[in-house]
Amino acid sequence: MIYKWAEPPDASAGSGSTNPLDRIDALLRCTEDRRLVQWICQRAGGFFILNPKVNKPHPSYLIPATNEIVQEFADLLAVIATAASDNQITHKEAHEIRARWEELKTVTESFVACCEEGNFRPLKDKEKEKQTGTQSGLAKPE
Repeated sequence: MIYKWAEPPDASAGSGSTNPLDRIDALLRCTEDRRLVQWICQRAGGFFILNPKVNKPHPSYLIPATNEIVQEFADLLAVIATAASDNQITHKEAHEIRARWEELKTVTESFVACCEEGNFRPLKDKEKEKQTGTQSGLAKPE
């Protein structure tokens, strides 16, 4: 059935109903909230990582990007250590751990995709956004 849904719509078929995949796409476009996709991925036993935008190669931001991954990992470990210091993890602490983990996965996936493409322009653009205080896309979880 999924293969049929993935085909272009056929007006001559006369079913008149939108397939569930198109409905999900419409919800995503209407809400512009990627948490919908994250929820679906979690229901399927996985997780969602946004693909980075790829432009022109620029390798000069490789070291800062590597440092960012290490810092994100250190931040995650700090949240875990703080949460586990009393030998229990509260719901709020678990939420904070998840947020840091999602951020680490996103930063790392962006880095890996840039490596695969040989294109580090997105990393340079991200560094520039940090310096100017602007950010595109969704806000960083707190």
